[in-house]
Amino acid sequence: MSSKVYCVAQFLPKEGQEKALFKVLQSLEPNTLREDGCIEYRVTRHITSPFAEGNSFPIAFHEVWADMAAFEAHCQRQEISDFFQTYCQAEDGLAADWNVCIYTDEPEDFDASVFE
Repeated sequence: MSSKVYCVAQFLPKEGQEKALFKVLQSLEPNTLREDGCIEYRVTRHITSPFAEGNSFPIAFHEVWADMAAFEAHCQRQEISDFFQTYCQAEDGLAADWNVCIYTDEPEDFDASVFE
């Protein structure tokens, strides 16, 4: 059974704050990549293409974690907590809105055998 957790964390910067917010988010990468269970952690910014015209916030993290415990440990790190308090929840923060969602790659009715 796969235990990986996939996270997409999107951020809507306040007017004129996209570069600043992107830079702050990039600063979270080095420490996070050293965490146990972190497989991928990359902040990206939206670019335009006639082949990808969906709606999205302009900044998104793409994360892959070994399991739910690793993801939840990451979310409880002081650096991550401080980021959300300072840049998202504070009145003078850089983010107007954010959306963090997690996913699995397994179908709901997955019945693979379990090895002991």
